[in-house]
Amino acid sequence: MKTRVTEMLGIEHPVICGGMTGVGTVDMTVAVSEAGGLGLLTALTCGSIEQMKKDIAEIRSRTSKPFGVNLTILPAIQPPDYEGYAQAIIDAGVKIVETAGNNPKKWVTLFKQAGLTCIHKCVTIRHGLSAERIGVDIISMDGFECAGHPGEDDIGGLVLLAKAAKKLKVPFVASGGIADGKQLAAALALGAEGVNMGTRFCATKECPWPDSFKQRIVESDERQTVLMFRALHNTARVFKNKVAAEVERIQNEKGNNLEFTDVMHLVAGDRGRKAESEGDPDGGIFTAGQCIGLIDDIPTVKELMDDFMAEAEQTIKHRLVNLIGAKL
Repeated sequence: MKTRVTEMLGIEHPVICGGMTGVGTVDMTVAVSEAGGLGLLTALTCGSIEQMKKDIAEIRSRTSKPFGVNLTILPAIQPPDYEGYAQAIIDAGVKIVETAGNNPKKWVTLFKQAGLTCIHKCVTIRHGLSAERIGVDIISMDGFECAGHPGEDDIGGLVLLAKAAKKLKVPFVASGGIADGKQLAAALALGAEGVNMGTRFCATKECPWPDSFKQRIVESDERQTVLMFRALHNTARVFKNKVAAEVERIQNEKGNNLEFTDVMHLVAGDRGRKAESEGDPDGGIFTAGQCIGLIDDIPTVKELMDDFMAEAEQTIKHRLVNLIGAKL
């Protein structure tokens, strides 16, 4: 399947594994790229700039196929050395970078000057247009269904993608809530040049999540997510486990008077990492999109990709073409 995105990135399938904290490891990156998609190493998951350099070298030793690095830039009390990470990505000869977070101009300009292909995550059309103006090559349009931060406008993918096709000149991929091949066919019909998947790749054998987390995803439906921090204007979609349900209860009780300190002990990163290390899916929060309702198995990345693409092709070749034939 050829699209503008597959041609630009040099990949076989129009599928990107979006950068995910704690998930975008060497093994996941290699698995996705070897399966024909674009694997993305998450820079901050590496833990340090030196480890990121080693991880990039290891990926190159394990696959000759294209891969990229994700750099997510967010406000923090003690921010990482973003400049150091960015320069190390360039110095390592990485060809593709995915950026996420606010105010990407500085980073996109730096990467573009070094000749990298830049993908940037946007949750609104206005952000997509801004990214286009500063030189982003591919925009990942993230619908309200997504895991993590969907923004504050609550626009679902069906409207967001159709409007992106009207407004954007650069190619874009559909992101948020994508988990099966029918959705790739739908995204292409809406004007996207591919898809970006996150949560679906978490329910694979190569994902570093504990099996208990993956099994909980399989057992859940599309209603099992919670939107946190709405009153703080920093909305985040997470899996609805016991901790997230308690966060939801406190949010509902406090309403617009919610302060971060009211839930900080529940959402702390250290708590989430401890829960993951102990294999306790109720011990801390973890992000998940509404597409969990479409996930019913835990395949290898290769099995997932093969089935995903086969379903997309069958949908296009048989269902859609036959509909036109029936009309004629």
